[in-house]
Amino acid sequence: IGRLFPGCPAERAREIAGHASVRGSGRVGRSAAGRALSEGAVVAAVVASARHLDTPYDQLLMSGVPRQEARRRIRGTVEGVLRAWREPEAG
Repeated sequence: IGRLFPGCPAERAREIAGHASVRGSGRVGRSAAGRALSEGAVVAAVVASARHLDTPYDQLLMSGVPRQEARRRIRGTVEGVLRAWREPEAG
């Protein structure tokens, strides 16, 4: 995570890694790619974190918005978070 998203706060990167690696959870870490730390699996875990923690995605789903429509609505926000995290942290 730190290599691909150097601007991601260290604590958040630890949370993403821990959450994604729970075995048997259906999360990315359960897959062989996730356990092998493939770049795609890391990106998928970071995207999921941004989706759930930095947008109203879960509220949209709970209010009955279909999954693909909810993802469309929050796409710009997720892309903004990823763009910011691709830059090294200032300071």
